[in-house]
Amino acid sequence: MKKENKNNFIMQATILAVAGIIVRIIGILYRSPLVVIIGDEGNGYYNTAYNIYTIILLVSSYSIPSAISKVIAARLGLGQYKNAHRLFLGSLVYVLIVGGIASVFCFTFAGRLVGQNSAMVLRVFAPTIFFSGFLGCLRGYFQAHRSMVETSVSQIIEQILNAIVSLTAAYFLMASVAGSSETTLAIYGAIGSALGTGSGVLIALFFMLALYLKKRSDIISDVKNDENPHVLTAAQTVRIIVSMVTPIVLSTFIYNLSTASNLKIYQTITQKYQGMDEATSTTLYGLFSGKAMQIINIPVAISTAMSAALIPVISASYERKEYEQTREKMAKAITVTMLIAIPSCVGLFVLSNPVTMLLYNQRASVDTVSALIKVLAVAVVLYCLSTLSNGMLQGTGFVNKPVVHAAAALIVQAVFLIFMLFKTDLGLYALCLANVIYSFLMCVMNSVSLRSKLGYEQEIRKTFVLPFVCSVLMGVAAWGTNTVGRTIYSIVYPDRYLGWWANAVILIADIIISVSIYGVLLVKTKTLDEETILGLPKGKMLIKLFKKTGILK
Repeated sequence: MKKENKNNFIMQATILAVAGIIVRIIGILYRSPLVVIIGDEGNGYYNTAYNIYTIILLVSSYSIPSAISKVIAARLGLGQYKNAHRLFLGSLVYVLIVGGIASVFCFTFAGRLVGQNSAMVLRVFAPTIFFSGFLGCLRGYFQAHRSMVETSVSQIIEQILNAIVSLTAAYFLMASVAGSSETTLAIYGAIGSALGTGSGVLIALFFMLALYLKKRSDIISDVKNDENPHVLTAAQTVRIIVSMVTPIVLSTFIYNLSTASNLKIYQTITQKYQGMDEATSTTLYGLFSGKAMQIINIPVAISTAMSAALIPVISASYERKEYEQTREKMAKAITVTMLIAIPSCVGLFVLSNPVTMLLYNQRASVDTVSALIKVLAVAVVLYCLSTLSNGMLQGTGFVNKPVVHAAAALIVQAVFLIFMLFKTDLGLYALCLANVIYSFLMCVMNSVSLRSKLGYEQEIRKTFVLPFVCSVLMGVAAWGTNTVGRTIYSIVYPDRYLGWWANAVILIADIIISVSIYGVLLVKTKTLDEETILGLPKGKMLIKLFKKTGILK
């Protein structure tokens, strides 16, 4: 039983990670035809508005699931069901007030927050901010009970409806202004995409609300049977929520402010000092933010899921003063995350061009986006580490540390980006390097805090060195199989450009072969032990397969 409990959060994180990856893949798959419909200019307007929407969302409700799961899990860990439920109800009041103010602010000041061409898009996003807060509370409540299935399913449902409405609304809105200028068409297309985002949040909210109402009788039963005499007062409930939510919100806000900061710096310098018009500058930024970063964020979903699953677990164990167990869970989380993040980094570097062709097959921008991904690849590992270490500090009560670290890294990043844009011709590549520097600084500062505050030191050999060696060998295999596949195609079809389907077949073969090689190398080098495999979905089946084939003895 102890082993099952030890591995349970890894299993829950895996479920959430798989859902996160599915969500991001759906997002990229629908973004590709969407960009075809609205064009790179429309994609640029959408991403400009979306980045500001994200910042406002971060302040109002984005971090609610993490914050709520932490404070509720700490009470559940002590058997305080009444206090846990009071904190949940208090969080609903919190998002009602804060989310309402944020929505009104977004709608009212849209014209000042973004360029005029993106202002209409941002106003469409405004109501979504309000509903996202309630969705976050419900997700955080289930996560506090160490169940990620509800959140995972709701995320997939949200993204599916988002994709359907985005494509449909963009098409019909653009058709309604047929014959207008390209910029007008692009704006209406971007508005359609924003409508999809709001529709997805609404359907996910209804889904989570239905699940909560279904389990409400059990929840109320636990509350009534709780004999804990120390019940939180309304003032104490508010104080706990604000004291926990505020630092996590600030940390996440500053952590993600780098995106909006980079956008503002890039557009200001390119438009005011380098002579670019708004459409060109926004279109170029869209290649970085709307394509390259979207691909990079697929593997980063793993660390986000691991952090979400880890926070309530280590919060409960830390509250019970089980410090050694807390450190063991931290180490397990980072080890599992690196087993995926490091090969993802190598794989994206080696296969950046075919991956871009698969997901964003606009020939004019494939080479640029794939080159950006090569530069950004190392940021996959750094963002995974920094996201996870943020969650560790928050889960153990050191919620202010990530705030300070994110602010310091943001200042350094901004100074670097301004210097590079003025003094070099790197352009979009300066944005990539700025992201690498930011995530690296976060990793270093978080690591120092974990060591000094919790006495935590990460094992190096099996966590970083061996996965890196295995990943490099995997990368060589991936490059070789891709080269062979393209060579065969060029011989069979010497006069044809490599099409989408041919590229997809070759890439899928590359992935299957390279992932298989990587898995075998992990087992053979004993990087992946039997206990870790057991913590993965279908772990017993994998062990049986490895033993049957002689890979694992």
